[in-house]
Amino acid sequence: MAEWAAKRFWKDTVVAEAQEGFEVHLDGRPVRTPAKVPLILPTRALADLVAAEWEAQDGVIDPNTMPATRGANAAIDKVSIQHAEVADMLADYGDSDLLCYRAAHPQELVARQADLWNPLLDWAEGALGARLESRTGIMHAPQSASALAVLRDRTHGFTAFELAAFHDLVSLSGSLILGFAVTEGHLDAEEAWRLSRVDEDYQIEQWGEDEEAAEAAEIKRQSFVQAALFYRVVN
Repeated sequence: MAEWAAKRFWKDTVVAEAQEGFEVHLDGRPVRTPAKVPLILPTRALADLVAAEWEAQDGVIDPNTMPATRGANAAIDKVSIQHAEVADMLADYGDSDLLCYRAAHPQELVARQADLWNPLLDWAEGALGARLESRTGIMHAPQSASALAVLRDRTHGFTAFELAAFHDLVSLSGSLILGFAVTEGHLDAEEAWRLSRVDEDYQIEQWGEDEEAAEAAEIKRQSFVQAALFYRVVN
């Protein structure tokens, strides 16, 4: 038996003002989240992006082609309800940040990590007020409690919609600092993603690229770029 899938049932997709933001209407009826909550969007830019995703559906509705809608659903149905828990989970990345764990060898990789990642740690100290220290190897070594507290406070300061985007930026890259570099406008998404892939790219240079791994990495890159766009349009 073929799996049932929802199909397009509407003709007109429009953005309408709501009491606390904007809605997307399909033939005059507002879109709701999977939890049946009104999909109230904080900015016109996000509403336009969500509306464009719904308008682009042709035949069977494919949620995989609707990242902004998925992000908005997550912000409302999940993050807004568990904001503190999500913020704490992301802030914990600061104590094991990708940028802080360095190779002991070969020297070419050691130098590359230092050249590309040290400036980001310096930037974080100046722009975020938190200094994270690098260490050699993969064994965990705690960061400064005061630096982590600063980063935690900043993470808790995001709105639910911002935090939904920040979740993907941090979890996909493995770096709290790279996430902040994108949200603060210090790096664009493509550059931040490239910096998160220093180790992987070095291995590819040495041994070649695995096709399956490359496909998985590309899916993650696209999700990372989409998260950066989502963050931009909610502000």
